Amino acid sequence: MSEAAHIGRPAATLSPAPLLSVHNIEVVYDDVILVLRGLSLEVPKGAIVALLGANGAGKSTTLKAISGLLKTEDGEVTRGEIIFNGERINGIDPDKIVRRGIFQVMEGRRIVADMTSVENLRLGAFTRSDHDVDADIDMVFSYFPRLKERTGLAGYLSGGEQQMLAIGRALMARPKMILMDEPSMGLSPLLVKEVFAIIKEINRDLGVTILLVEQNARAALSVASHGYIMEQGKVVLDGTAEALRDNEDVKEFYLGGAGDQRKSFKNLKSFKRRKRWL
Repeated sequence: MSEAAHIGRPAATLSPAPLLSVHNIEVVYDDVILVLRGLSLEVPKGAIVALLGANGAGKSTTLKAISGLLKTEDGEVTRGEIIFNGERINGIDPDKIVRRGIFQVMEGRRIVADMTSVENLRLGAFTRSDHDVDADIDMVFSYFPRLKERTGLAGYLSGGEQQMLAIGRALMARPKMILMDEPSMGLSPLLVKEVFAIIKEINRDLGVTILLVEQNARAALSVASHGYIMEQGKVVLDGTAEALRDNEDVKEFYLGGAGDQRKSFKNLKSFKRRKRWL
């Protein structure tokens, strides 16, 4: 991360033994479109780390590179490596990555609409061979009691309830790490607050490490301990959540309008960000 600015900590020392390390990766789609340009980041075990940036910065591509889902979109990691729990995982199949302990909650929830909530939760446990699935369903209901009351098809759930179901399905895999892609998308401010409070509870109670991609920077930095900001496929700034919240550039470009900020990146501001950070 030599090109990125570091604030709030000594350079190159986020954690002595990060659970996830992404080292200088490049991602190419369709053999020609370069999306990630030497991206590096670390996620310590047991932490919540936020990955922030404007639309098109490469945040979702970063998650797909980690979870092995690039292949479904004709993408591949062409340079660098991704290390999870001490082992290189780029290049292996997504189901094997799930078995190693990473589960991605996709943007848009991706629940199965014509199955019930319980059936969706059972899908999350497809890689497990133990017999404690029912106990874990009860555990999910303890975090999301509303889901227990919804016995019909998941397609009839509200947007917030579908997001809760998607997170609950991830928990059913008993992951070491959850990748969350835009959990606030389409939710009311009240539901955003509720969902992020539950994310923080899950991290605290279960010790699940979380890498959180969000456009709502204010909400993400309220629960994260550390954050990275991406522009044009690379990290341009990182630091503690507190330091990022106090940083004048972050305030100007990401905290001024919270969720609505994604619509107000004018050409002048985009130019100013590139000039200042890149």
